[in-house]
Amino acid sequence: MAIAMRYAADTHEAADILTQAFVKMFRSIHTFDNTKGNFHGWLKRIIINESLDHIKQRSRFTSLELDTVEEPVVNNDIIEKTDAAAILELVRQLPPATHAVFVLYAIDGYTHKEIGGQLGISEGTSKWHLSEARKILQQKITAIKN
Repeated sequence: MAIAMRYAADTHEAADILTQAFVKMFRSIHTFDNTKGNFHGWLKRIIINESLDHIKQRSRFTSLELDTVEEPVVNNDIIEKTDAAAILELVRQLPPATHAVFVLYAIDGYTHKEIGGQLGISEGTSKWHLSEARKILQQKITAIKN
């Protein structure tokens, strides 16, 4: 559920994602090969893929071709004083495509190349969405603290 919550807009959507992920898991359990990895990693991959499918259904990814994106200046003092639940709620308020890229990169540790492949966007577009997420989150956190 924690993985689905990172990608979902709310707990109801996360429950839907998790339900669909478990249906997919049960339908394909016969394909699981423990010599290629552990069960937890396999199930995590299913949940992430289902989350991305859910996001794709509720949004359209724009196909911007960007090579360079300016990194926004992030004030870590503000972030350190904000609790994790509040930050996660702000992340959920991001536009769906930007939200997906931010979670994949910042939380799940995927590269822009991997994100681009999963979402059908270019690396530059992935970088743009990450930059946009950081900028939006910084503005929202600053507004809360002021």
